[in-house]
Amino acid sequence: MEAHPLLERQRAFFAAGGTRACATRTAALRALQAELTAQEPQLLAALLQDLGKSAHEARMTELLPLREELRFFLKRLPELVRPRSVRPSIAQWPARCSLQPEPKGAVLVISPWNYPLLLALHPLIEAVAAGNTVLLKPSSQAPATAQALQALLGRCFAPGHVAVLSGSRAEAEGLLDLRFDHIFFTGGPESGRQVLAAAAPHLTPVTLELGGKSPCIVDQTAHLRSAARRIVAGKFLNAGQTCIAPDYLLVHSAVRERLTVLLRQEIRAQYGPTPLDNADYASLVNRRQLERLQGLLEGVRILLGGGTDGGLRMEPTLVEVDGDGGALMEQEIFGPILPILTYEEPQQVFEHLARQPAPLALYLFTRDRDFKRRLTEEVAFGGGCVNDTLLQAVSLQLPFGGVGQSGMGRYHGAYGFETFSHLKTVVERPTWADLGLRYAPYTDGRQRLLRRIAR
Repeated sequence: MEAHPLLERQRAFFAAGGTRACATRTAALRALQAELTAQEPQLLAALLQDLGKSAHEARMTELLPLREELRFFLKRLPELVRPRSVRPSIAQWPARCSLQPEPKGAVLVISPWNYPLLLALHPLIEAVAAGNTVLLKPSSQAPATAQALQALLGRCFAPGHVAVLSGSRAEAEGLLDLRFDHIFFTGGPESGRQVLAAAAPHLTPVTLELGGKSPCIVDQTAHLRSAARRIVAGKFLNAGQTCIAPDYLLVHSAVRERLTVLLRQEIRAQYGPTPLDNADYASLVNRRQLERLQGLLEGVRILLGGGTDGGLRMEPTLVEVDGDGGALMEQEIFGPILPILTYEEPQQVFEHLARQPAPLALYLFTRDRDFKRRLTEEVAFGGGCVNDTLLQAVSLQLPFGGVGQSGMGRYHGAYGFETFSHLKTVVERPTWADLGLRYAPYTDGRQRLLRRIAR
């Protein structure tokens, strides 16, 4: 079905109050919760087909976070939808002030291919919880998961409530000509700019979850064995196709050699001596991505890996980078290649980061409290970890989002509920009380009273 009639059906459904009641939202989310369990085998098979994801990795990184978010909203939604009392200011007193969460209306979610289930349903759940309709455009580069999503959501929602629009990237661009009440996009910065430009004529609010080159800094005080284990886990999960994966290492020269040895050991420990034969190691999404990554390795010094299996798998790869790093440092890698850069003094780290756009994530391995304080306070980034990787994104109590070129807006849990809501301000005053100084004529007495209040 084409996008325009789907959108019109959703607008009619919304206007008729089909999404307003908290009980309606809860019932829809409960149905989705049940279908995620019922259709788990089909979803796991789709993720394996599209990305070579093992069942364990798919459950851990895609299904588990969705189940946690559904439990969160099934428990907290009655509280979130209630008006929130706010203390009146002196100019409003006596009054009752409240914030009333109101659904925005018709939401468009454009999701990516790298976590094609999680990054489609995560914002969708929050938009539904907030009382909106949702038109989902999944990535055509993960076709099996897109088809599974269509089957899943078709069993949980009326088409006027939630619909899936499959198709090419060109069809997705045509979607942006329509007027939505909110657009949620996950993808690359260039596509994000196109989404923002397309939304501008309609003044549609936009959430952009983008990416960038997320640095991982290891200083000379770090616990190196722990750092190596957690860096390998964060970088090579999903074959490096994670928007918050460490994009490159910035390592103090005093520990570079030792850390490199430990990284080699950890890659073997986690993925075995032949990672390409390991069923727990994911594939690249398509040949175009594989060829792009192979191009990045041309002319660089490979310390480990770099090989492929003739299909869509590339080995976990360590490379040494001198100088500015060339092509490896000009774009987000988004694959299983980890460049290692070296620094001598902490100030070099700050100077390097100041030359880069604000990343979506930043990771620091250190036991130096002052260095940690300076980096977390003085450097702009979306979110990050000290002495670990990726874990800033797994809590519903923490907002997730970028800054600058790595994105705008935030979501997860209650933060996502607010993203997809308009907080309507309502002030109610009694008729028996008035502050006379607001009314003309502005007599001398009223002016004296205002000056006294304003001191």
